[in-house]
Amino acid sequence: MAAIRTGHTVYYRSIFDTVRDFLQDGRPTEQERMLERYLKPDLLIIDDMGMKQLPNRSGETLFEIVLRRHEIKSTLMTSNRPLEDWGKLLGDVPSATAILDRFLHHSELIQITGKSYRLANREKGSKDTKAPTGSAADEKSGK
Repeated sequence: MAAIRTGHTVYYRSIFDTVRDFLQDGRPTEQERMLERYLKPDLLIIDDMGMKQLPNRSGETLFEIVLRRHEIKSTLMTSNRPLEDWGKLLGDVPSATAILDRFLHHSELIQITGKSYRLANREKGSKDTKAPTGSAADEKSGK
């Protein structure tokens, strides 16, 4: 939000949408237009790396984006998995290594530990954080 407020352009995509955007069969001009969408903004945010293994050729796609933005524009990527797992997640250790080499070159790695902020906000709004286990009638009757 701070980047947007200061006039920077920002593009946000989940890792799944990013990979899907590029792995669809399309004419070369469509692929170039798609790539430009990822290269143009001042800040690119790719979210949720590591939620599941990605399709084949995902590493190549991500590497091209990271390579072409490296030292030119800012890229932020979120992950809930250790960096050592990225080769397995991409199914391509050389691409993962090349991506991380560029990400870690001039980066600040922020590791967040503790409870999810979503769960913390839920706890503030409700003392009962357990998922309902019975029917609505059981809940009303206190069962």
